[in-house]
Amino acid sequence: MLAETICSAVSAAGLGIAAITAYRRRFLTATRIAAYSLVPVGLVMTGVVAWVSGIVFKPTVWAGFGLLAIAWLLFMTTRAVERRSGTTREERKAARAASSETAVAPGSSSPALTSGNPAADTRPRGAARKKETAAGGEDFSDIEAILKKHGI
Repeated sequence: MLAETICSAVSAAGLGIAAITAYRRRFLTATRIAAYSLVPVGLVMTGVVAWVSGIVFKPTVWAGFGLLAIAWLLFMTTRAVERRSGTTREERKAARAASSETAVAPGSSSPALTSGNPAADTRPRGAARKKETAAGGEDFSDIEAILKKHGI
């Protein structure tokens, strides 16, 4: 009951200020002030004020907010531990995908697709790889593995 009275008083004061502003020939500003001043009465009439005041004074609602805060704290703690360990979800997902996709081309001694780990990749890089393909012919094992994977 007190909240409804306060909202009505705020609306009446706002409408009074809007009337004074309109008297000064600032009609656009007066209309905006009138619109803002009607909001509290609208909230009272729709029951939003009673609903909010009912929520504020119930202990079970505050216990629910406490549980939500604890859940958020647990989520943030697990994220912090995950970051500190150095592995992220993306890294674990990439590692799982790489371990399941070890495609080996026929006649090839190593997988055509590496796991993304540079230490595990034994093929030469850069100039040494160019020399290897130029000296021993072209190496199409990667392309052959892709084509076999797609059934071509």
